[in-house]
Amino acid sequence: MLVVDDGDDERMVLGALLEAEGFSVLLAQSAGDAFALAIDSSPDVVVSDVAMPTEDGIIFLRKLRSDPRTESLPVILVSGSAKSIDEQAEAHEFGADDYLTKPYSHKLLVSKIRTAIRRVSHKEVSQSILRLGIAVDLDARTVSFKEKSIRLTRKEFDLLTTFLRKPERVLSIPYLLETVWGYDPARYNDPATVHSHVSSLRRKLGPAAAAWIISVPGLGYRFSSTL
Repeated sequence: MLVVDDGDDERMVLGALLEAEGFSVLLAQSAGDAFALAIDSSPDVVVSDVAMPTEDGIIFLRKLRSDPRTESLPVILVSGSAKSIDEQAEAHEFGADDYLTKPYSHKLLVSKIRTAIRRVSHKEVSQSILRLGIAVDLDARTVSFKEKSIRLTRKEFDLLTTFLRKPERVLSIPYLLETVWGYDPARYNDPATVHSHVSSLRRKLGPAAAAWIISVPGLGYRFSSTL
């Protein structure tokens, strides 16, 4: 989760509220800082204020959509501008997933964030399913391979779907600990947690499917969809 707002109070309050809802949150005070974080951290959702100096939220949105590394990131824009109707039309034209005007209900924002995450997760995992022939039901949280059911723990399932959403990308140990387990990498960064779960996941998938999960020494793991 990436929150972008040039207002210190607004940024910190929203970040704290979202963390209280269970999200791992990165904060940025400008579009420039946010774009660098979006590239490095691959957040599940970007929540950005519209009215920011230098580069506003619309310019930031266009920048995200024009880069192949960030073009599919869900983006929710927030604005208190009197020109919100015109801004909404422009925002949707450039690919905003949603648009809220201030004041808004934080409960509504959280609902929209979770909807955006589910929508992207279903799309990305479905694309991997088509390539790999593995059947994943995200709602029922079940997995099968070659029509054989595979019983996974909750974290093994989350780990597998994280791999499916990010094929061919090296996923670092800190990224996996934060994304799958919800740990703050600055406080907990034990690779043994990830290694043991990957080992168990490989064993349950079987030799053929386990070959998709490639160890990258010193970095993490890469999920290859070409095998």
